[in-house]
Amino acid sequence: METPIYGLTVRDVTKHFKRSKKPEHKLRFFEKIKRILKPEKEIIRAVDGISLDVNIGEIYGILGANGSGKSTLIRLISTLLLPDSGTIHVFGDDVVSNSMKVRRVMNRVSVEASFFKRLSSAENLIYAARLYGISSSEAHKKAESILERLGFEAKRMDEEMEALSRGMQQKVAIARALLTTPMLLLLDEPTTGLDPKSKRDVQAFIEEIRNDRNAVIVLTTHDMVEAERLCDRVAIIDNGKFIADGTVKELLAMAPPKEKTTTTLEDVFIYLTGKELEEGDA
Repeated sequence: METPIYGLTVRDVTKHFKRSKKPEHKLRFFEKIKRILKPEKEIIRAVDGISLDVNIGEIYGILGANGSGKSTLIRLISTLLLPDSGTIHVFGDDVVSNSMKVRRVMNRVSVEASFFKRLSSAENLIYAARLYGISSSEAHKKAESILERLGFEAKRMDEEMEALSRGMQQKVAIARALLTTPMLLLLDEPTTGLDPKSKRDVQAFIEEIRNDRNAVIVLTTHDMVEAERLCDRVAIIDNGKFIADGTVKELLAMAPPKEKTTTTLEDVFIYLTGKELEEGDA
């Protein structure tokens, strides 16, 4: 029997970092000098043995507090970081040995998207498209269509990026990722900073992309309602490890039932981790 080819396969992936160890008490002068000359390091297990499979046409959500490892995992999948161990395959291709091939079929939206702030959104998008061999005229037409679908008025495409709100800049970031028609779309908190209407516009567009293209979508989010609406399956990550994975219905069954209110994903998250979603270091 042939092994099925998933859109995304992650097997026992780890990524650890070293950082200066925080002192447990106020340091005396000679202790500060000692730390400067010989700094103490600690290991941060950002991603610690994670495995997952995402089917073609599936939206896979990852819930976790700040500092839990979800953004590091996205960077590993997107080839921005190399794993310390384990393997990641996109449509059967290894992201390390076939990184250039993998990059041609994926794109990423980050909550910390960067732009040329003195250029307009149109100029930023055309520049990005040209890197992928898309002509300027085609890029402008496609960018206008995507932005209008996201609720971004075409007449504002010539305004400098620094004049746009945080939410509008995020819409441009989403449009930039979609210009290349990626078959794997990595969305790292894509609706953070958006007003409620814009958030709904983006969520509807994400659903449309999955349905129209049968794309593979990985979504990290703090928004429980967003996860319930969009995701076919959801994983909860804590301290670099997946502590739960399943459909929303399966996850809701993990928390003790409440008498007068309906159990939510937030209830499940707090029950399994003992944390609020906003806890942790960024």
